[in-house]
Amino acid sequence: MGQLENMQIFIKVVETGGITKAAEQLNLAKSAVSKRLSEIEQQLSVKLINRTTRKSSLTEAGNIYYQKCKLLLEEVDELNCQLSSVQQSLKGTLKLTVPLSFGVMHLVNAFELFAQQHPNLQMDIDFSDRNVDLVEEGFDLAIRIGHLTDSSMRARAFAPISHLICASPSYLEQHGKPETPEQLKSHKLLKYSRLPLAGIELIDKQQQRISVPMESHCTANNGDFLKAMAVSGHGISFLPRFIVWQELANGSLETIMPDYKIPPMKAYVVYPQNRYLPKKVRMLIDFLSQHFGDIPYWEQ
Repeated sequence: MGQLENMQIFIKVVETGGITKAAEQLNLAKSAVSKRLSEIEQQLSVKLINRTTRKSSLTEAGNIYYQKCKLLLEEVDELNCQLSSVQQSLKGTLKLTVPLSFGVMHLVNAFELFAQQHPNLQMDIDFSDRNVDLVEEGFDLAIRIGHLTDSSMRARAFAPISHLICASPSYLEQHGKPETPEQLKSHKLLKYSRLPLAGIELIDKQQQRISVPMESHCTANNGDFLKAMAVSGHGISFLPRFIVWQELANGSLETIMPDYKIPPMKAYVVYPQNRYLPKKVRMLIDFLSQHFGDIPYWEQ
């Protein structure tokens, strides 16, 4: 095993927080990773990591070594990218996590096309709405929708995401069509469980933000379920257009309160902090941006 590989092992131990996680992600025996760390320290004649039964921490020398190793490996990776053809097929594994509904409805076809362009690239995809720790779980990237707050990650937007207030014609015929936030309070509301407990924020014609309290008739953590409930006439829902675009087209749902908008969001590719984008992440972002365009089909 060469020195660059030893540096990769060391970086993985630091970023995952310990030998056990690093060994799992590197597909190596825990004893092998521990042995390589000891050999690196012996070769350098300095202690890099303070290891205890509960946790590991970098020494001052270890922190310097970690920072320099990252820079060096990034330079090597960047050099390989510059020397390789842009059209060269990607290799290795791309491990990513994507939102369940958005992923199944809109990313499957995109990933199929991307895989056709790069037949030697293995894709390991986790369809889940859970908040994944990319570094700890060894993911290359995540696709997330919303307003990003994690400053330890980097992100690039690739598609706009708008939300709508909508209900079925049968529900509106029976209960009436609300036209203001005040009227909305008397209706049955179908709420996504990740929305703030205090309610939902709307923007009026004057671009003023209004907070609307929500006492939900039904709460769920899945947009497809809430859409089905809305179509069946169980209440008013606040859903992304990418979930309800077909129902809006066929008339089984209709938008209400056109004078009020839900603050827009974006779909992002999120990846761990680096000085530059790894080639496989960069190429996927470029592909997704081109595939969906400035105005994705569900927004049209």
